[in-house]
Amino acid sequence: MQHRSTFFNSMPPLKKLFPIFCVLTVCLVMLYGCADPSAPKKNEAADDTAATQKIKIGLSMDSLRVERWQKDRDIFTAEAEKLGAEVIVQSADGDERRQNEQAENMITQGVDVLVVIPKDSVAAAQIVQAAHAEGIKVIAYDRLIRESSPDLYISFDNEQVGYLQAEYLLRQKPKGNYFLLGGAPTDNNAQLLRKGQMRALQTAIDGGDIRLVADGQHWAVNWDPRDALKKAEQVLTQTNNKVDAVVASNDGTAGGVIQALEGQNLAGSVIVSGQDAELAACQRIVKGTQTMTVYKPIHLIATKAAQAAVALAKGETIATATQTVNNGKIDVPSILLTPIQVDKDNLEAVVIKDGFHTREAVYQE
Repeated sequence: MQHRSTFFNSMPPLKKLFPIFCVLTVCLVMLYGCADPSAPKKNEAADDTAATQKIKIGLSMDSLRVERWQKDRDIFTAEAEKLGAEVIVQSADGDERRQNEQAENMITQGVDVLVVIPKDSVAAAQIVQAAHAEGIKVIAYDRLIRESSPDLYISFDNEQVGYLQAEYLLRQKPKGNYFLLGGAPTDNNAQLLRKGQMRALQTAIDGGDIRLVADGQHWAVNWDPRDALKKAEQVLTQTNNKVDAVVASNDGTAGGVIQALEGQNLAGSVIVSGQDAELAACQRIVKGTQTMTVYKPIHLIATKAAQAAVALAKGETIATATQTVNNGKIDVPSILLTPIQVDKDNLEAVVIKDGFHTREAVYQE
């Protein structure tokens, strides 16, 4: 009993301990309040932030029928992914209504930027309007979108492409009958090509050195080689095969023209232009049935477009958009790259050296 009494007598009075107890209680409550049991761990939070910040790009393509577009898609996607972005690719297979619907779907999926290769340069204005309504930037890729306000246009100088096609043929054949075969009339590029072609030929036309057969008004629907074949057959029939040069606006239509010429044993004697440096066209140039093509380094436009898309998604300014092109509504900030004339003499030094095709494939070794 004595020991117990001494123990309790040695303890401090409760009224002295009470303030200390209160302070400790308040501290514990504050610590508990600061801790959010639902908050993710540090690594989980970092992962969630990275996923949220990942850029999503929509690539809306007219079609993948033409060989070059497959290269554009692959190079663009690889560059964008290297920069940490995700790419959703949709091909409309040449249907403008379908392209608009696909673009709407990508907008719904929450893309940060839409990159559009329009089937119809006017109809695609709806895509720009719908994207902008959701705060999404739009890049017109290779083909200008008219009557709207795209944030960027990246392409080659398409009027210059047309000029290079016709100028080359004119040097080879300064006099004679010329047949001009345009691309899809709904494609703004086809109109620019024709403008460049006429710029190269007009002086010779005015001077009577060359004559445009079939009024120079033929266009290949959807850039379709089969339609080009049909149109070329019609013109050869109308002129009794009196055609010296065909300004074909791309390699696909050139292929249709050359098929028609082969049917009349004229392949190789009628000079034919092209565009895109497709493998089949390069093989025809080596063989001598196609005279030239215009090479547009696809790796350059696809890489720059991917870089621009990521920059726009981050809210950055595209410093390389130093030019503008009027689309009927605004002067669109533009990046215009330089095309290159290619024939049998520089095909290897330009197209093969650039890695666009292998020598074995071109020369079929």
